[in-house]
Amino acid sequence: MQDPIADMLNRLVNAQAVKKETVEVPFSQIKYAIAKILEQKGFVKSVEFKGKRTKKLIDIVLLYPDGAPRIAGVKRISKPGQRVYAPTQRLRSIRSGLGIAIISTSKGLMTNKEARKEKVGGEVLCEIY
Repeated sequence: MQDPIADMLNRLVNAQAVKKETVEVPFSQIKYAIAKILEQKGFVKSVEFKGKRTKKLIDIVLLYPDGAPRIAGVKRISKPGQRVYAPTQRLRSIRSGLGIAIISTSKGLMTNKEARKEKVGGEVLCEIY
């Protein structure tokens, strides 16, 4: 079974390990939404949609403050074989507030802090720190 979200996260970490400027990821709505959250929270410089029809891509420009990769690590929580859901009360801070968890809620994708503020739980997709 394939996991496109884990593939995207691995591409980001691997590209930063070899100091690449950009990463191209095959397009999907959920991956684009995750990339946009990463851009808003300052984990990547910019996110751009490219291509048309069958050649759709997400172009992600990586960020290296002080020469070090901005994304130190990622952890896929909810997988295709084992979904993980959490109510509002179980949404904790990641790495003492330095990281984020991306939650798929009934109000769309959001970070753990936003989900707590909105008082909604959902599927915990991944943690990024």
